Amino acid sequence: MPLNSFAKPEHLYGQKTIGHLFAEGKSFIAYPLRVTCLLAPQEAGQPPVRVMVSVPKKRFKRAVKRNRLKRLMREAYRLNKHPLHACLVVRGQQAHIAFQYVADEVLEYAYIEKKMVKALQTIQEKAEQP
Repeated sequence: MPLNSFAKPEHLYGQKTIGHLFAEGKSFIAYPLRVTCLLAPQEAGQPPVRVMVSVPKKRFKRAVKRNRLKRLMREAYRLNKHPLHACLVVRGQQAHIAFQYVADEVLEYAYIEKKMVKALQTIQEKAEQP
C-alpha cells in the first residue's frame, strides 16, 4: 500500500459502526473541526485508524461546497496521519474517528490542515495515556 494513501479499508462506514462511535466516543473541538474518537484494542485484519468526514447540508446547501470541504479534510488527514498510525500500531490499539466541519464559511486549506494536525496530536495524546 502506498505511504500516503487513504484506501477503502481506512474509511469508516456502516450504520452500526458509526452509531457505536457517536454513542460511545469522546468529542472535542479543533475549530473548524468537531472530532469524535473511539479507541479500542486492535482487531485482526483492520487498519489502526478508520476515518469518516462530514459536512452538514444545513450550513452548506450547495453540494459543490460540501464536496470541496470534504476533499480538503481528507487530504489534510491523508498527509498527516502517519504519527498517529505509528503510535496506535505500537500500542496495539485501533481508533475510529469522525471529523465534522462546524464553521459557517469555507476556510483555507492551510488553516484546515493546521487544525487537523492539532486534532490528530490530541488523539495521539489520548491514546498514549494509560
